[in-house]
Amino acid sequence: MKPAAIALLSLVLSACTSVDYDFSDVKPAAGTGISLPSASTKAPRFYDRKPHDYTGKTPWHYPVHGTDVSKYQEKVDWQQVRNGGISFVFIKATEGGDRVDDRFNEHWAGSRAAGIPRSAYHFYYFCRSAAEQARWYIRNVPKDPSALPPVLDMEWNPLSPSCKLRPDPAVVRKEMRTFLTMVERHYGKKPVIYTTVDFFDDNDLRSFSDYPFWLRSTAGHPDEKYGPHPWVFWQYTGTGTIPGIKGDADINVFAGNHGQWRKWLESNKVR
Repeated sequence: MKPAAIALLSLVLSACTSVDYDFSDVKPAAGTGISLPSASTKAPRFYDRKPHDYTGKTPWHYPVHGTDVSKYQEKVDWQQVRNGGISFVFIKATEGGDRVDDRFNEHWAGSRAAGIPRSAYHFYYFCRSAAEQARWYIRNVPKDPSALPPVLDMEWNPLSPSCKLRPDPAVVRKEMRTFLTMVERHYGKKPVIYTTVDFFDDNDLRSFSDYPFWLRSTAGHPDEKYGPHPWVFWQYTGTGTIPGIKGDADINVFAGNHGQWRKWLESNKVR
């Protein structure tokens, strides 16, 4: 191959993988199967097919990055994902009161084997009661002390073929409380709330200040889209590239540094 062709190939390959990280010192925390980066680990900066032009706070200023997956991420190489700089993963588990994600068990086992802290999330369905959905989640998600807290995914789903209900905000908040209370009682960990800008505003979720939030904001920092509302996780893109995952990947950051990440895990009894 000619030198010019080699140079072009190198440029293309570098644009299609993660850059600017060194996770060679990522090892399991003592006495656990969970791998944690050390304080000296550099923050990863992943390639993004459709990046937002950040002018203020940027995702790559946060050193702890993660992803989220569902049945659409097939045959994930979890060891490669971990080695590529991913420190946590949210895995779709259930939806409504009768659906389990086709790859939940596969992703749940694979990420644990790779030592990646992981959580199971429930996609809320507005045509089932909160109590019924909580019981379905509990039935299908193992009570694993090594897992991150459960996640309740609250967003409008206008493309649903079977349920396009948009309950009043008071009803939404009441149902959320029911689900969150039942799940916390079972797993012994306060659940995380995932939501989008429109759903957050439509239902005044600011009142859930006693719960940690995972906020979606792909066109600006959460402070710009949600105001001063506190958050723990930020989903900043759905078009990222993560080694070990084929196609577009969601990428998230944790709101603190490595030391704060360790403390958050300890406070949530992740072991």
